[in-house]
Amino acid sequence: MSVFLDTSVLVAAVRTADLRHAASNELVRKCGPDNSSCAAHTLAEVYSSLTGMRPPNRFRPEQAIQVIDEFRAKFRCVELTADEVVDTARGIAGLGLMGGIIYDALLLTCARKVNADRIYTWNVRHFQTVAPDLAGRIVEPGQQDSLGVDHETEDDVIGFP
Repeated sequence: MSVFLDTSVLVAAVRTADLRHAASNELVRKCGPDNSSCAAHTLAEVYSSLTGMRPPNRFRPEQAIQVIDEFRAKFRCVELTADEVVDTARGIAGLGLMGGIIYDALLLTCARKVNADRIYTWNVRHFQTVAPDLAGRIVEPGQQDSLGVDHETEDDVIGFP
């Protein structure tokens, strides 16, 4: 089974104070580059999210870099061409959608590119609005999350206090 994770899941996986941490971290622990992907630009979004939080939750830049290095090794990172970005924008414009939802649409374009069987996000409603044809594949961590992969060792767990 091929899975795609969005930024909200990856950020929650490393923030132990996040109420969604346990489910997100459990999912991330099951992932590897052979069965899991994220958007390449998600790495920048994770950095921005972690370093942009208010103290005491803010990560130091070197901590955030460590996290994105670990994610880079754990996930296949999917890139979009300029044509794919423009086509995605045209698609949401055709749906009458505006504003920041373009970023969810770009993530979904990446998920389509790798033909993900399951798309994990904490923004299910937004994702399903952008891609109703993928609604059955879009779930929150903890729902339909059997990857068929054994858990990795504790040394492979991503997380910071």
